[in-house]
Amino acid sequence: MRALHVTSHSQPPELLDVSLPNVNTGQIRVRIEACGLNFADLLMMNGTYQDTPDLPFTLGMEVAGRVDAVAGDVTGWAEGDRVAVFGGQGGLAEYGVFDANRAVHLPEDMSATDAAAFQIAYGTSHVALSHRARLQPGETLLVLGAAGGVGLTAVEIGKVMGARVVACARGAEKLEAAKAAGADVLIDAATQDIRAEMKALGGADVVYDPVGGEQFTAAFRSCRPEARILSIGFASGEVPQIKANHLLVKNISVLGLYWGGYLAFRPEVVTDSLATLMEWYSAGRIKPHVSHVLPLDRAAEGLELLRSRKSTGKVVITIG
Repeated sequence: MRALHVTSHSQPPELLDVSLPNVNTGQIRVRIEACGLNFADLLMMNGTYQDTPDLPFTLGMEVAGRVDAVAGDVTGWAEGDRVAVFGGQGGLAEYGVFDANRAVHLPEDMSATDAAAFQIAYGTSHVALSHRARLQPGETLLVLGAAGGVGLTAVEIGKVMGARVVACARGAEKLEAAKAAGADVLIDAATQDIRAEMKALGGADVVYDPVGGEQFTAAFRSCRPEARILSIGFASGEVPQIKANHLLVKNISVLGLYWGGYLAFRPEVVTDSLATLMEWYSAGRIKPHVSHVLPLDRAAEGLELLRSRKSTGKVVITIG
C-alpha cells in the first residue's frame, strides 16, 4: 500500500510503498477514503509537536473510511462499517490500523470528506467552548484565526450556543468565510486594531485563540472582567508570555485546551462531545468548510496550503 512517511525531521515526507499493517489486540483496520490535514501535521514533520511519534511514521491524524479487518477481542465493529477515527498518525495511507476505542460510527448522511474534516476541528472547538469556557448565550466570543481549520468551527459552534461572535482574520476573503459561518462582527487583523475594535463592542467574555503572539496580547487587553481566554495553539509561531499579576486586575482565566489529551484521562469528554456534534450535523446546524480536496499524491501541496495559510477551513486528502 502507499503511505506518506516521515523518515527524517529535516527532510520532506515521502510517498512510499509499505506493507499492509496487521490488526493487533483492541484494533481495527480501516480502508481509508479521506484524511483531514491539520497544523499539527506540520509540527510533527519538524518534530516539535507534543505527541510526535518515533521515526519513521505516517502522517495524518484523522480519517474516514470503512472497516477492513477487526481484532478478535473487539466488539461493536464489523467489516464494511463506515468509520471515522482520530488516530493521531497513520492517516495519509491507503490502509491504517487504529485502536477501536478511538473510532466512531458515521451517520449515513455524512460523506467521507466531511467526516475527515470533522473530528479535530469541531471536537476542539466544542470541548473548548462548552466544557472548558462554559460559554453562555448572549456572551461575546472573540475568535482569532477565524478562517482557519478550528477557527471556522468556533464561529459556527459559538453561534449555535447563542453567543455574539466576533471573527478576526486577515483579508476580505477569509473574513467572508467567517461571515458565511455565522459571524456577527468582522475584524481584519491586517488593517484594524483588535483591541480598539473590541473595546468599541464592549469587550470579550470569551477569547478563542489558535494564533498566539501579538493577537493574544491585543485580545487579552480587550477582555471584560471574568473573561475566559482559550489557548488553543500558536499558529503565529510565538507562544504568549502571560504576566500573572495582569490576570488579577480583571479576574481573567486563561484555559489551555489539547483535545486529544482527553482521550488519555477523560475519554468520555471527547465521545460525548462528538455525539452532540454528530446530532448537530444531521440536523443541519453545522457543516464542515473544506476549501481544498486533493489526492494522496498531492498531499505535500495540501500541507503547503496550511503552511502558507492559503486555505480556509480544512484541507482534505482523498485516498484511492
